[in-house]
Amino acid sequence: MEKYGIIIKAGSAEAAKLGCKVAGWLKSKGYEVFAEDTTGGAVKPAEELTPVKLGVMVDKLVVLGGDGTMLHAARLLNGRKVPIFGVNMGGLGFMTAVTVDEAMPLLESVVAGMFETEERMMLSVEHYRDDKLLSTHKVLNDAVIKSTHARLIRVETRINREYVTTYRADGLIVATPTGSTAYSLSSAGPILYPTIHSIIVVPICPFNLSNRPVVIPDWMSIDIKVCAGQENIGLMLDGHVDIDIQCDDVICIKRAVDSSVHLVKYEGKSYFEILRERLMWEVKVDEDS
Repeated sequence: MEKYGIIIKAGSAEAAKLGCKVAGWLKSKGYEVFAEDTTGGAVKPAEELTPVKLGVMVDKLVVLGGDGTMLHAARLLNGRKVPIFGVNMGGLGFMTAVTVDEAMPLLESVVAGMFETEERMMLSVEHYRDDKLLSTHKVLNDAVIKSTHARLIRVETRINREYVTTYRADGLIVATPTGSTAYSLSSAGPILYPTIHSIIVVPICPFNLSNRPVVIPDWMSIDIKVCAGQENIGLMLDGHVDIDIQCDDVICIKRAVDSSVHLVKYEGKSYFEILRERLMWEVKVDEDS
């Protein structure tokens, strides 16, 4: 029997209420249902597990929240090929278009196996110091290097080991197509269709205005070295994980070839419809009106 996990938006009474409804319905069908033990019993009658254990046990994952909750769920799965059924209960919610009212009917289709998934690429981020690997991480949206004290930073950047430039900027973003509608977008980066296999390099408020965002194919790698004479520099991963980095540290970023996120597709709304709604683009005017 399949095992279902339920992840809810932290502190959301609405998400907890729907989570209880989903858990009860799945249990009535005979499925094992699990929730994070960090919710304090908010998702009854689901059995509680630690987030790490939940991430390795479940066969399907129901996520009730916004993009931040989806990113949290992706970190728990750590690249496992588990379908994620997301319901938008957050703010913008670019990763899912399913509303609360649509959740239960569509969940029935998921349980029945009548669904398709959309693969989203992830990035592998490695942190080196003195040629020693300190840590490795996987991200769905982006990796961001910036000062923790709102100052310009200098980072030497190479793509496929070829020197590109030394950015002087508030920071540098390396993003996936999924992350193109996140921090990258607010820094004047391009919007990429989420299934395109590319990587975006975006300087944040560059000192040299000719430094523009660059899009490269996903088989290329990016090496970013923190230049000497700087302090209070941080590496932020998907907006949740913060790592202190020092001068001469090197951050190596490339596609995580063995890891992806698999989102359940919602056929009722296209990606461009989601963009129009979330970004409040102009609606087409009926020529007959």
